Amino acid sequence: MVVSSAAITPRGDRNERTGIGYRNASCKAPFEWWARGPQRAGGPKEGAVRAGLIGGAYRPLTDREIQRIHERALDVLENIGMGDAFPAFREIALAKGCWMNEHDRLCFPRALIEDIVAGAGRNFTLFGRDPKHDLHISESRTHFGTAGMAVRVLDVEKRSYRPSTLNDLYDFARLVDQLSNIHWFSRTVVATDIEDLFEFDMSVAFACAAGTQKHIFSGFNLSEHVKEGVAMFDTILGGEGRFRERPFCTANTCSIVPPLRYGEDNGMVSMECARYGMPVNMIIAAQAGATSPAALAGTLVQTVAEALAGLALVNLTVPGHPMIFSNWPFVSDLRTGAFSGGGGEEAVLNAASAQLTNFYDLPSGVAAGMSDSKFPDNQAGYEKGITTVLAGMAGANMIFESAGMLASLIGYSFEALVIDSDMLGSVQRAVRGIEVNEETLSYEVLEEVCCGGPGHFLGQPQTLSIMETEYQYPQMADRSTTTEWEEKGSKLIHERAVEKVRELMSSHYPEYIDPKVAEALRQRYPISLTAEAMTAGCGRW
Repeated sequence: MVVSSAAITPRGDRNERTGIGYRNASCKAPFEWWARGPQRAGGPKEGAVRAGLIGGAYRPLTDREIQRIHERALDVLENIGMGDAFPAFREIALAKGCWMNEHDRLCFPRALIEDIVAGAGRNFTLFGRDPKHDLHISESRTHFGTAGMAVRVLDVEKRSYRPSTLNDLYDFARLVDQLSNIHWFSRTVVATDIEDLFEFDMSVAFACAAGTQKHIFSGFNLSEHVKEGVAMFDTILGGEGRFRERPFCTANTCSIVPPLRYGEDNGMVSMECARYGMPVNMIIAAQAGATSPAALAGTLVQTVAEALAGLALVNLTVPGHPMIFSNWPFVSDLRTGAFSGGGGEEAVLNAASAQLTNFYDLPSGVAAGMSDSKFPDNQAGYEKGITTVLAGMAGANMIFESAGMLASLIGYSFEALVIDSDMLGSVQRAVRGIEVNEETLSYEVLEEVCCGGPGHFLGQPQTLSIMETEYQYPQMADRSTTTEWEEKGSKLIHERAVEKVRELMSSHYPEYIDPKVAEALRQRYPISLTAEAMTAGCGRW
């Protein structure tokens, strides 16, 4: 190999990361320009990623396989039917042409299910309290957010878990409020310090709304709580009927009990939410090898049938009501029967679920990021990475559990939340893909650089113009040199995350609910989140 002496420069004049010699000042320009931060020419620009990027490039199922799963799911609903059809819904369904078979199971004619799918709500908006957080749910636009209902919170420094509390839920909400790669907040942990169901529902909904202006997902244990929850949201927005105009909260419901049964209490919640104008996130959570067939295709048949039964529940109550078709097929470790959230089976199942829901042109929800690791470590990284990227590439509209979750849905972590937000930036960049047009094909740029130019692209105008719009830059991942890393204390990512969480949580106590309104709500409802717990002097951080 022959190297021109003109291309060789002393090591001290080279960029340590790239090895490219600084033969002229323009070589340094991108790095110096980037270092100027907000002062750089032109000011801040739109980043490389955003909510609603189009997915769908990954297709684990062929069109024929999708059709076969769909047909078999209709067979299940027509012949096997749904067990435990509770009276309030059974009456409506029978009036629409359903029947009870010899096993006392509610059966659905194929034509009815097809009509329900055709008339279901689609292409709608999930509103934030601030319009900049509105999520437009259509086609295969992808969005990433939290979920979970974990019962324990990780103390990273002690490497131990403790029971989760209402204050933790509020703190998770205000942390997500600051993380741009997480697009909504769904309740992350259980307020284990509250026993009364009404107090629990009202306190949880209040804590979510107090912590963020992004769209929130909460829930209700009993249908009679829905009316009061909507009344509270009306008060927060400034008057009766305001929530129906701009519903900033979706109800998480689990109205289906696998395999193939309705749950009355939560079924009634779904029906009541539809009547009060609250969007419904119908979560279907069968577990392959335990509550659904071990064969992955069989699990998809069952969960699609169950999701369609949930769609019928909502749409026969209020036709066209906004509902997320959240088919979350889970997986068992068949050696123990325990839930496993981080394997390749989980990744491909939820990607296939997104593909199937896109086949129906319905708003899709899947689960990804549910690591089995107990700590934000390498295991958590690879499990979260493979599941979230496949879900995004498959074009799921709403990817739940995508940040913060650990320990197979048992534990949540503040530090994992900020690390995972960083990861989701890379995932979204992968979902975005590569734009190919005359400008990006870069013929003129190649000609300029190679024919009499500097022989590199570091100072090229195209490089400067797309540094922020074409490339995603991590905040938590370490791209420094080994020397720089050692000089800064050789910190691992979870240690940097501890510092980042303290920085974000020490001062961000937003007043998204007017203090006078909040106090009036505390007087009206049993809300356990105190005003003192929502101030910088509370002592938690």
